[in-house]
Amino acid sequence: MFHGKGNARGRKLEDRVQVFQSVATFVTNNAIPVRLVCINVERHKSKYLYPTPAYKLGLMLILERFCEYLDKKNDLGLVFGDYEADEVANAVVDFSEYKAQGKTPMYYARPLGRLLDTVYFTHSHHSRFLQVADLLVYMAGRYELWDDVPDRWHEQAVKAAWEKIKASGNVHIQRWP
Repeated sequence: MFHGKGNARGRKLEDRVQVFQSVATFVTNNAIPVRLVCINVERHKSKYLYPTPAYKLGLMLILERFCEYLDKKNDLGLVFGDYEADEVANAVVDFSEYKAQGKTPMYYARPLGRLLDTVYFTHSHHSRFLQVADLLVYMAGRYELWDDVPDRWHEQAVKAAWEKIKASGNVHIQRWP
């Protein structure tokens, strides 16, 4: 979207930036909790003799963050993910194994009982919530570690949208390792 590719091809830059601003308003006005996991893959691989594959680690950590949130709210939840054909089967099997074991396999393992059923997958272009999640991940990836953001109006506008979301106090980013 930001770069005008895919479905955003041919759209005016102002319109594409407005989407980011609208998403920020939607997320903050509705107090939508944002939970992200940021894995430094190279540090992870160098820290552990037998590192867990990044995708599997990411799934495990995000499921733990979801359950942590659900524990605080004393509620139950479902998990929806963006359909990536090569990872769907693995994610469903991994989640099923975690549920059967009663917890994730990390040293500080966490029970996943508040997550119901299985992980559901669909293409993000079929789900507005997954599209919002894609934009949140994009903004976090682009602006969380980038100290010298160019002084171009569109970069500053989208960064301000991300800062608005973070200022809502409803954002938690786990950094690994």
